[in-house]
Amino acid sequence: MAESKLRELSLEFAVKIVKLCNNLKGHYSLVNQLERSTTSIGANIHEANYAHGTTDFVAKLQIALKECYETEYWLELFVKCDLIQQEIYKELYNQCGTIRRILIASINTAKKNANEKNKRH
Repeated sequence: MAESKLRELSLEFAVKIVKLCNNLKGHYSLVNQLERSTTSIGANIHEANYAHGTTDFVAKLQIALKECYETEYWLELFVKCDLIQQEIYKELYNQCGTIRRILIASINTAKKNANEKNKRH
């Protein structure tokens, strides 16, 4: 259940970022970085659902988590450079934070379950 919610949230977040980036003029390299990191979050979450075992699953989620941190950096840069408004920044930063927290919880749960499984065998 959490993974489908996470997939849904990451897709909605990516759509918002892509639409935002469509409206930004200039700074194409920065816009490209924001689009790439944001869309990578959802792509890695989606890929995790087809992982070859727990280790692969956790690795994909960890990549998505790193992309969340990168996306937060780009959003902060965009607002400090006045490329996006403070209100837009807050909304997007909060959405990214929600995804980040769910990813952290999912990674910790997957690791805990794998450790418990290994202890039983």
